Amino acid sequence: MKETASDRADHNLKPSESNAPQDTDQDSIDFGYRTVQRSDKAGLVRGVFNSVAGRYDLMNDLMSGGVHRLWKDALMDWLAPSKGQVLVDIAGGTGDIALRFLKRGGSHVHVIDINDDMVRAGQKRRDVKAYSSQLDWTVASAEELPLKTETADRVTISFGLRNVTNRDAALREALRILKPGGRFCCLEFSAVQNKAISMLYDLWSFNALPQLGRMVASDEAAYRYLAESIRTFPAQHDLARMMSEAGFAQVRFRNLSNGIAAIHSGWKLD
Repeated sequence: MKETASDRADHNLKPSESNAPQDTDQDSIDFGYRTVQRSDKAGLVRGVFNSVAGRYDLMNDLMSGGVHRLWKDALMDWLAPSKGQVLVDIAGGTGDIALRFLKRGGSHVHVIDINDDMVRAGQKRRDVKAYSSQLDWTVASAEELPLKTETADRVTISFGLRNVTNRDAALREALRILKPGGRFCCLEFSAVQNKAISMLYDLWSFNALPQLGRMVASDEAAYRYLAESIRTFPAQHDLARMMSEAGFAQVRFRNLSNGIAAIHSGWKLD
């Protein structure tokens, strides 16, 4: 998809423009368009990814036309890995971000994901073997990272934050494990900035995508949830505000493909 001037620009905070109404019920939370008990969401999300883990990478290519690879490359461009740096990749799934970081010159990656099937799928990848000494894999929640404070030079989460029950807690944990001077980047689906593109995107997401999930991954419901979860996730400026409130400094974001996705960046200064 053609890059726009808005895509190339870095954006700062401005008044709220959330994708969805704010939920004031502390005992409930969104699961796609459903409202569920907070205590149930992690298990429901785990079930979704257990179902699709074996075909997850293939489905990413099919449902984005391969564009997700360009978005992940854009994340690496902004993250700018260098020798000696340690990355913690939260919701690291099958290792796409971890491998990119190492290929760009990073030294070590801790891949953390709440879903053991996703971790196993990543460990079985052929291209992981060459970097096995630079990778470790842990099944854990983004809300309670099993790592010491000030462990990482860089922390990332890609297409995972919207699936987290307590996103504020996950952001605080990302900040906690960063070293002073460290950087956090979040790559996530976001609010489309062009009305015509938004209409086409909705048609694809709610019609073609679930059918593709049924045919390729044998799970229509999982991909319907994924489409719905994108629409209920905070828009660009709202996520930037959440990061700032969690303690990150110099928070910025960049739109990708007219806001279909966005990269948010923040720093730990002390």
